[in-house]
Amino acid sequence: MTRPLGLLILIAAGLFASAVRCPAPLIFTPGEGWRYERAGTTGSWVRTRAKDQLEVAQTAFDAKDIGTAMKAARRTVNTWPFSDYAPQAQYLLGRCHEEKEQDEAAFKAYQKLIERYPKVTNYDEVILRQMAIANRFLAGQWFRAFGYVPLFPSMDKTIKLYDQVIKNGPYSEVAPLAQINIGKANEKKFVSDFPEAVRAYEKAADKYADRKEGVDALYMAGESYFKQAKKAEYDQSIAAQSIATFTDFSTLHPADTRVPEAQKMISNLKTEQARGSYEIARYYEKRRKWEGAKIYYNDVLAKDPNSSLAEDARQRIDAIAKLQTK
Repeated sequence: MTRPLGLLILIAAGLFASAVRCPAPLIFTPGEGWRYERAGTTGSWVRTRAKDQLEVAQTAFDAKDIGTAMKAARRTVNTWPFSDYAPQAQYLLGRCHEEKEQDEAAFKAYQKLIERYPKVTNYDEVILRQMAIANRFLAGQWFRAFGYVPLFPSMDKTIKLYDQVIKNGPYSEVAPLAQINIGKANEKKFVSDFPEAVRAYEKAADKYADRKEGVDALYMAGESYFKQAKKAEYDQSIAAQSIATFTDFSTLHPADTRVPEAQKMISNLKTEQARGSYEIARYYEKRRKWEGAKIYYNDVLAKDPNSSLAEDARQRIDAIAKLQTK
């Protein structure tokens, strides 16, 4: 026996042995191609009609056999994409991913359902499911690599999910809350993005002004400005925007139970504004810039006339007046 012939025999024997022991064979079906099967399950779930294949998927799903349900549903969609049974099969794929806690994959499966079959009868339910997935990520659920490896929470990715929900159903039941949650996600970023949060809230307040969510969004915009003002000591314009927003809220919705809290925050902000003006007035006074000092002391009186700072400001104005008459 020549060396090449012996080598070929050994290779053939090895291939034969591995084929015999193969626990996960590849199955070829004419017109469909190859598919992977686990040992002991070969072809047991395969059907030759879309209707029958979907029934296998639904039965398996109901029995919590998610692996078989996914295979049967995917085969229904891939083999009969234009059949009446494909939309339900695509929906089942999303449900299966949710059962496996693969929320990103589930969201994408539902998105494919909406894009491929826009007339699907349970369109509203699909959007609700996408919204529920986005809400889980807003609550801190981690995104995963390859659907399995936990990475980290991501408010940027969560915002994209909400954006898609709004695009899918701009007039849906959940669209207003999705827009509000974009604002919340911006606030929950590692470094809170208050300007973007305010933009999201104001958009919701304008677009859904006649709905409860629009009222909530207006209040949240004022709150977000308030939080930003507390972090921006030298940016008086942010405090002014918060005051204006809370004033609008209180004027438009006087019976709302949050009006007292809004008024409390307005008072707090005016005190902070007055404190800033008082410090500037003191700066000018120390440098004997009398007119500048009087302007800012008077600003303290205008912004917070009943505070202790206002009383100090009155005394300083009187003292400056006496100095100017000498």
